[in-house]
Amino acid sequence: MLEDGGLTRADVTGDGTALVYVTAAAYGASNRAFVEGGGRALHFPYTAPSAVPAEVAIEFALHGPYAVLIGGPATTVDALAHARTLLARGACARALVLAVETFVECADLHARARWLVDRPLVEAAAAVLLEPGQDGDERLAPGAAIAENIGGGADIQERAGGGLGETLACGPLIALALARAGGREELVLRGRWRGRETTLTLGVTAAARQS
Repeated sequence: MLEDGGLTRADVTGDGTALVYVTAAAYGASNRAFVEGGGRALHFPYTAPSAVPAEVAIEFALHGPYAVLIGGPATTVDALAHARTLLARGACARALVLAVETFVECADLHARARWLVDRPLVEAAAAVLLEPGQDGDERLAPGAAIAENIGGGADIQERAGGGLGETLACGPLIALALARAGGREELVLRGRWRGRETTLTLGVTAAARQS
């Protein structure tokens, strides 16, 4: 994300950057390791959803507001809305929204409940950086470092969903990457999960920032 956006670590380090993490399945491997006694570092199963964002916060020295949301695409839209609220309140200067989905470690468990999500399951990780726009609206700074080689089309949301495989919480962020790659300046983002649908309109910054 930093490389794609022309940013450095110094641009995000510190208490000015909020971190909002969302996933539906990426903590499954940690939970399984705990239950099956795999000797991992996690001492309690409820810490598992925080393992990935904790590593990110440590690696990049992020000290700002922090939240973990559990769910699919609709929850990712909630995460973006929460990040926008943090910006509007002045709680942070920028907000990093991160989604990670892994399936391999729990492939047999997912196979037992094939009806719950579409196939094929595609492991993914995506991150976007939100910053206030010049007019006060929050716009996505460069940072959706996915699918840069895919041109934006009229049906971005569908291509980021079933057309690219089931990426669960990563889907909306992939849609934003496709929108940026296609030169879109604004996108109405939609997320559906377990019968619930959420929508959010965001601006997309097309040009890379100069650090």
